[in-house]
This record gives sequence, C-alpha cells and structure tokens, in this order.
Amino acid sequence: MFTPEHFLLVGSSLIILGLILSRAGFKLGVPVLLLFLGVGMLAGEEGLGISFNDTKIAQFVGVMALTVILFSGGMDTNFKDVKPRLKEGISLATVGVLLTTLLTGTFIYYLFQLEFMPIHLTYVQSLLCAAVMSSTDSASVFSILRTKEITLKQNLRPTLELESGSNDPMAYMLTVILIQLASLGDISTFEAVFDFFRQFIIGAFVGWGMGKIAVWMVNRINLPNPSLYPILLLAFSGLIFASAYAFKGNGYLAVYIGGLIVGNSKLKFQKSVKGFFDGFAWLWQLIMFLTLGLLVVPSELFHVAIPAILIALFLIFLGRPIATFLTLLPIRSSLSNKARLYVSWMGLRGAVPIIFATYPLVAEVPNATTIFNVVFFITLLSLIIQGSTATWMAEKLDLVDEPVQKRVFDVELPEEIKSALSEIIVTQEMLAYGNTLTDIPLPRHTLAVMVLRGGHYFIPSGTTELQVEDHILLISDDQEALLAYYEETGIAPYRMEVNE
Repeated sequence: MFTPEHFLLVGSSLIILGLILSRAGFKLGVPVLLLFLGVGMLAGEEGLGISFNDTKIAQFVGVMALTVILFSGGMDTNFKDVKPRLKEGISLATVGVLLTTLLTGTFIYYLFQLEFMPIHLTYVQSLLCAAVMSSTDSASVFSILRTKEITLKQNLRPTLELESGSNDPMAYMLTVILIQLASLGDISTFEAVFDFFRQFIIGAFVGWGMGKIAVWMVNRINLPNPSLYPILLLAFSGLIFASAYAFKGNGYLAVYIGGLIVGNSKLKFQKSVKGFFDGFAWLWQLIMFLTLGLLVVPSELFHVAIPAILIALFLIFLGRPIATFLTLLPIRSSLSNKARLYVSWMGLRGAVPIIFATYPLVAEVPNATTIFNVVFFITLLSLIIQGSTATWMAEKLDLVDEPVQKRVFDVELPEEIKSALSEIIVTQEMLAYGNTLTDIPLPRHTLAVMVLRGGHYFIPSGTTELQVEDHILLISDDQEALLAYYEETGIAPYRMEVNE
C-alpha cells in the first residue's frame, strides 16, 4: 500500500537527488530538466522498482504543471521586448508548427513503410506523431535561457520565449484533430477548421479578459496578509485555464495571455508575486519531468531507437529549419539568417510533447505506445543535442551580446516607498575633482547608502575615499533629477529600479 508517508519519502528524495545532480549537470552543460527525466527513469520499475503506468495521472500532472509554467512564463515576458517580434513569434507558433507537422509527419510515414520496420504507421498516425512533438517546449526553453543567463543579439530571447509560450495551443489542436481522424477515420473539414479558430479566439479573449480581472482584483482587494496575493493569482491561473476549456477555447493559450497581462500591469506586491511564481513554476517543472520519467519503460525505448534517432536528426537538421525559414520568408523581419538558424536550433522538445503523447494512449489510438516511446526518445535526444549546445551554438553564430551587468546589491524597496534605486561603478573620470564621496556632485535628494569594494560591503560617509571599480548603491526620491545627472555626466547606471 502506497501511503502518504511513502509518497513524501520517495517524492522528496527524488527531488533532492535531482537538485544535487543538477549542480554537477550545470557545470557540464547538461539541462537540469533532462537530469530529472533521468532520475524518474532511474527510479522506475526497471530501476529502483517504483511502478507507475497511469497515463491519466501523468496527463493530469502535466496539465497542472503547464498551467503554472505558462502563466509564470507570461508574467516574465516583457511585452515591450516582445512587441517588435510579435509577427515572427505568432507566425512560428502557428504556421511554423503546422509546417513542422507536415514535413516531419511525411518523413515518419515513409520511414515506417520500410520493410525492416516492425510496424507500419498510417499517414494519419505519422502526422499525429509529428503533431505531438511539433511545438517548442516552453518549460525547456524558459529553463535553459534563464539558467544559462546568456544575452542574445537581435532581440532573440523574447522571440524564443514568445514562440515557446504560445505554440502549445496549435500543437494541442492538431493533436486532438488527428486523434479524431485516427480513431474515427473521418471528420468534417469544416468542423476541424471551425474548431481550430474557435479555440484560438475564445482562448485569447478569455486570457485577456480574466487577466484584466485578476489585475483589478489584486489591486483592489485588501487581503489580511501579503503572502495571500500570490495564492490569489495562482487560483486565477487555474480559473483562466478551466474557463477557457469550459467555453471550448484553448486553455494553454488563455493562461499564457493571462500571465502576459498580469506581468505587464502595475500590480500590488509585484516583486514578491513574481518571486513566488518563479519558484513554484520550477517546482512544477521538476515534478512534471519526474512523473514523465517514471511513466516510461526504458527497455521499450530500445525497440524504437533506430527510427527515433532518424526522426530526431530529420527534425533537428531539416524539418524544423525548413519550417522556420519558410514561415519567416514572407515576413519583413530584421532577423538575420544566422538568427533564424538559431531560432530553428532552439526548437527544443521537452515535457509538452511527452504530455501530448499521452493523449493518443488515453484515447487508445492504434500504435499509440509506439508513438509515445518515439516521442520520449526524441525528447531525450533533443535535450541532449540542442539543450546542451544552446550557448555554444549562439557563440558559433556570433549571436551572444555583451552580458547585462548583474546587480550586486540584493536590495529592494517596499512598494509603498516611492523612490528610485540605482547602482553605478566608479570610473577614473568620476574622480577627476577628488576621490571622496563629497567630491562627487550628486543631485539633491540622492544618497549613497552602500559601497562594495573587493567583496566587502560598507556604509559610506562624506569623507569616504572612493576607488575605481567601487560599486555604489544610490537611493533618490527625485528620479528625474537623477536621470538628468546621469545624462549630464555620462555615467551609465547598470541598475535602475523605480517604485511609482
């Protein structure tokens, strides 16, 4: 009997083991989420003996996780950064997914018609297999870009995050339509097209509308404890997904747009809310990858190894790049060919394809087990090949920009204090008229509150002698005067945060 105590013991132990391994994996360039898949497989029935084969529970965990991950991803996406790449992102999330499905599905069909294949997939089943893994996995992309902290040229990071956060709806709808075709043999083309547009329109409308309601409620309601506001938004993320589903819209699109609205609005306790969702999204990612790792039977992967490797190579080096370039061809985009190549390289497969691969299993589509194992194998290869080389490929394509200077003072003002925090680095030019703090003509209502020198922090006084490369934390209640001072002196602050 699997008691709550056993569940807590096993679950907590696996998460701790995965986190310990992730430290070593990060140094080796191995994606953290890949390690958690491996830990789940290691703990499974052919490893430590934990038997788990309930695809419905795995699907439930996946939907719960994706709701939080997509909402958090939307909150972290700055719309000002995304706006210049809106056409590219939306095109890749729709047309790009469709082209990837058609190209890869056709390759899978002809591959499985070869004589040495143990089974032969129909064309619809082949398209279903391709549709399941046609979208870029948001959890993998968010995690890799934010863990590696690489700065990309040509505004690529928002493009990749927008595409990965918004292309799941297209893959989901293609999956559902093809499951109906594979099970029923025929569906109305008009109904399929109508359902497609209905899900997109209703999902977008519900996400936008309920995102606005969530912002209004958070800013108007007075809860007894600030810690309750993240929980209120967490409940809203689930409500947005469920409401879109109830109105026959796409919940994945709705929850991402809802997060986008919330994250780009003025929000009470915004910093603590985003901090909560960052940690909670990570937790769900780890749980999701552990669950999917437990679900797979490693020995069954060997039976599909050869076709899965061939499909993965086609998808990575031909299918995804061709779909990317064809999608962006009619768009007047400033993305260079190198940037487009990198976009195609970052078409990572992850938990989402595996979750979508459980839908044919639950629907009992013929050859669904083969489709699931192929998708799982390809996900492993994608995370190893593409995930481990994300930084290397960006460097080879000359797309790595100068990194943004990290803040060195982990200080945040309470939101009710309407002031500006700023960090500067002392240069030789700043010391031209003297090397004490009083020799630097700071504007009125601006104070130097802390200095970092050689790894040591101290509070300065007017007679403190400054040195080149000192980091100074400034606070001011006159943002305009401080910005004017920076412009006049040519000082470039590497951090500027304003509470308005």
